[in-house]
Amino acid sequence: MKKSVLIICAILVGVGVSCMEAKGSDRPTVTIKIATLAPKGSAMMNVLEELRDRIRKETDNEVYFKIYPGAIQGDEKDVLTKIRLGQLHGGAFTSNGMGRIVPEVRVTDIPFLFKNYEEVAYVRSKLKDKMEKLFDEKGFAVVAWADIGFVHVFSKEPVTADNLGNLKVWVWGDDVLSMTIWKTVGVTPISLSITDVLTSLSTKLIDTAPSTPFGAVAFRWYTKFNYISEIPSTDPSSALLVSKETWEKISPESKEKIAGIAEWYHKTITTTNRKANADSLKILREAGIKVAPATEENIQFVTDMQLKTREALVGKLYSRELLEEVLGYLDEYRKMHPESDYIRIQ
Repeated sequence: MKKSVLIICAILVGVGVSCMEAKGSDRPTVTIKIATLAPKGSAMMNVLEELRDRIRKETDNEVYFKIYPGAIQGDEKDVLTKIRLGQLHGGAFTSNGMGRIVPEVRVTDIPFLFKNYEEVAYVRSKLKDKMEKLFDEKGFAVVAWADIGFVHVFSKEPVTADNLGNLKVWVWGDDVLSMTIWKTVGVTPISLSITDVLTSLSTKLIDTAPSTPFGAVAFRWYTKFNYISEIPSTDPSSALLVSKETWEKISPESKEKIAGIAEWYHKTITTTNRKANADSLKILREAGIKVAPATEENIQFVTDMQLKTREALVGKLYSRELLEEVLGYLDEYRKMHPESDYIRIQ
């Protein structure tokens, strides 16, 4: 009997699922391999590790997340390939990776659509169930949502409507949304993996890049820039996704417990990321990074940019109906909060 159990365990380990031979074993029943871009030791990674530990404890050692940090499994595109091959089971994705599964999730990434965190949170809360259903249909379970924080434009010189043609702008891989943003204003961006950005900044292949303050510091991109935009462009969505095939190996009782922990995770990672971005802004200031002011002319320019981009993406990433739904929720929020305005770097 013992030999039979060991054979079964060996088979399951081959597909990434371990099994307990006896009740007293300290090995988890289901081991889920996930990858993230978050560097080891970063605030984001620390919260992910706490999520892992809480899930293991609350599920009585049924579920364990083995985390591969710092892009050691590759870019998000690579991670998705490994999930499809069964080498990984999930990942903590930004909207770039999420959009490769469900393009519609990018509708709340439209640049300069939202002015502050409250607007983003209101609209995304309205779309949550719809987006989770779309991921389910594509074979993924949304374990937990997360907010990365607002992205700003980092550059050598302040970005204005007049100097756009001189910019060498980075976009992440073959991201349709990012490509469209810049092409609507006549800029041909340079497509690179996130792991190639620092080298490309050093060789001057690129000189402008979007990033959160934390991202710019964590990847050391900030050492190559002089300016950060005063107002943000977008607040990318993020989520911990696991393939449904793996997710269905978990008992209903443990799934319910994980759902409760996921609520804690969303609140905690949101607070953590905002603090990490605020702390990173201090580092940027100390490094001499200046704030490129958002003049009325610049705000009008990016507003026009937003209108062109959102229209250009209808039928490519999302439907007209979904865009109108998002705009309706945003209008609803602004009517309730007429004081809603741009969050700015002071």
